[in-house]
Amino acid sequence: MKVVFMGTPDFAAEILKAVKEAGHEVVLAVTQEDKPGKRGKELIEPAVKQYAKEQGIEVYQPQSLKRSEAVSRLLCYAADIFVVAAYGKLLPGEILRLPKYGCVNVHASLLPKYRGAAPIQRAILSGEKITGVTIMQMNEGLDTGDILLQRELAIAPDETGESLFERLSSLGAKLIVEALEQIQGGGLTPIKQDETFATYAPKLVKEEGELDFTKTAEVLERSIRGLYSWPGAYTYYRDKLLKVFRAGLLPEEGKETEPGRIVSLDGGIVTGTGDGLLRITELQLAGKKRMSAQEFLRGFPMKTGEYLGRRMS
Repeated sequence: MKVVFMGTPDFAAEILKAVKEAGHEVVLAVTQEDKPGKRGKELIEPAVKQYAKEQGIEVYQPQSLKRSEAVSRLLCYAADIFVVAAYGKLLPGEILRLPKYGCVNVHASLLPKYRGAAPIQRAILSGEKITGVTIMQMNEGLDTGDILLQRELAIAPDETGESLFERLSSLGAKLIVEALEQIQGGGLTPIKQDETFATYAPKLVKEEGELDFTKTAEVLERSIRGLYSWPGAYTYYRDKLLKVFRAGLLPEEGKETEPGRIVSLDGGIVTGTGDGLLRITELQLAGKKRMSAQEFLRGFPMKTGEYLGRRMS
């Protein structure tokens, strides 16, 4: 089929690669504009743009799809279908109706659960055991269109946002190829989403990474995994930023569990929480390299009874 692809990050680039390698004619890659890097000096091209340029695919980066010039340009390609994956912008109805087979979206959740911008991380944060990928026929709502295909994926006990991102990207790449083949052959029956099971996965913000030790150890451990590698989990030690990369749960064993209080330095930094104990095993102090807790403690000797967190000293 003749395809216009719309997407932005690595997740989408993997989908684009699969569509092209399956033999479809990708006539245009639509992606968001280049964004400033961490230091704000150099513009960074989206992953989809980078791959498209390597493959000789024309790239289009409109500020808005609601402008008439965007609609006119997309109309010129006479695409059979638009494939959308993590594009980051809603498509107006005029664009949704342009191609013969409409627009299909590769969404990294089992819709109607986790509609929105951050379904991968939110699934881990919520303690889900199963997630997956949905191929959806798009409408003007936010991830509310009919389901065309779904495939489940188990979430591993040590799953991070980054590892699940990669696994769902691979699954999505396989599923979109399967879906395009069936769409062209007329073999898919759209299924309406059950609104009674709908949940929302809002965009992540950096402030969510700050660990609140009044929450349970289980919730904190999920936050550390789910928010890796962005925005990342962090706390404070003696007023210095302390990034936390890995932690585990411990039974209380009768120890005091005052939130944020360091109760043990055995095998890591063990702190109290709102319920249970959390053992931090990998971290990074501001201005220092990432290291194991054992390495950290050799250079920065902590004491039991001290506290982690912004409000404690």
